[in-house]
Amino acid sequence: MNLILFGPPGAGKGTQGEIICEALKIPTISTGAMIRAAIKDGTELGKQASELIKSGALVPDEVVVGIVKERLAQSDCANGFILDGFPRTIPQADALDQLGVKIDCVLSLEVADDTIVERMSGRRSCPGCGATYHVKYNPSADGKTCDSCGTELTLRADDKPETVLNRLRVYHTETEPLKDYYAKKNLLKTVVGQESVEDTTALVKKALGI
Repeated sequence: MNLILFGPPGAGKGTQGEIICEALKIPTISTGAMIRAAIKDGTELGKQASELIKSGALVPDEVVVGIVKERLAQSDCANGFILDGFPRTIPQADALDQLGVKIDCVLSLEVADDTIVERMSGRRSCPGCGATYHVKYNPSADGKTCDSCGTELTLRADDKPETVLNRLRVYHTETEPLKDYYAKKNLLKTVVGQESVEDTTALVKKALGI
């Protein structure tokens, strides 16, 4: 199965991607990981991406799409793959289509903005040992310090409500239009994220028929 997995930041794509990956024995491929691998391997496109990143520029669609094509040509993708974080825009989806990459299903995880803000702004991390907590779902014993090493827990800049809201605005503007794009191709399936990971997983597996 060739699958695209998308949804807003904090919707649980990473978790569900890992579960689908294990169930279908196919790799989960993120754009960031692909670009880092291409740079490490010294491919021509990797070199281009490296120069752009060093100069502080964004990697343009044509380079990203080329790196995706290189990655999907590798042997571990022969039986399918999960694209996480790509395409992000309609031009990227068009480019993927023009490359002749066949997509079997596009799964959108739907979670309300206020739920995502609660999820992400409730995260706490330990600067000492790297342990992670959540003020509602997985608090430390005293709610302030790490259970493992006693270091005071912090809220990462990425998880601050104003940052999360900005990331959601970008998602709604740039990526959400892909739902209509793939719905017109009869490829879109939507799953409403539930309170528990297990309940969401059950709906994901039902939607994918696995």
